[in-house]
Amino acid sequence: GVWLRRMSGLRSAGKGLGRAPERTRLSYAVKECFLTLQGEGAQAGRAAVFLRFAGCNLWSGLERDRAQAVCSFCDTDFIGVDGPGGGKFANATLLAAHVRAQWRGVSGEPLVVCTGGEPLLQLDKALIGALHDAGFRIAIETNGTIEAPPGVDWICVSPKSTARLVQRSGDELKLVFPQPDAPPERFEGLSFRHFFLQPMDGPDREANTAEAAAYCLAHPQWRLSLQTHKLIGMP
Repeated sequence: GVWLRRMSGLRSAGKGLGRAPERTRLSYAVKECFLTLQGEGAQAGRAAVFLRFAGCNLWSGLERDRAQAVCSFCDTDFIGVDGPGGGKFANATLLAAHVRAQWRGVSGEPLVVCTGGEPLLQLDKALIGALHDAGFRIAIETNGTIEAPPGVDWICVSPKSTARLVQRSGDELKLVFPQPDAPPERFEGLSFRHFFLQPMDGPDREANTAEAAAYCLAHPQWRLSLQTHKLIGMP
């Protein structure tokens, strides 16, 4: 069987940073699972199954808690298991089969992007093995507060405000910009292949985009990442 990391305590921002939460005999909680085109970062435009896990360690997901959250600008619904393709899965084999059922590609290597919330609260050795057995290359989009387990093929870290960064290497670092408590220069010496600034969404998106573009022009280590899936109307 598969052990799911205990979901209690996820509503308290900052708890469990850097270590795997306590485990108990439960199921994987998935908010949604669907086929789309990766919209951001180095793999933008690539077909992928998005596997969004429920729960996060930096925000409860409830609006009443947003102002006090470490990640107060999150634009994602990760509460519950009621999204398209969401549900509870008793073991890794069942969840991997569900992910495989979403894939429609007839050529190329299947890609699953594990995201959240915070995917590393649930993604474990058993699920990594099951997804690989199903033929998938595994990417994660993590806030970097928990060390990634062995076997993940692509690590994208998106640092959040004052949260302590534990995962300090990977394939890409994607920084939502601007964050007063997380300036780009704090991360430029870390061991990543790609560095992206992604303009913060919301009412100031145009100004944030212009500021991010100007920063990339002045600091060529950084590249501009736009949420292209939103531009073309894809989930």
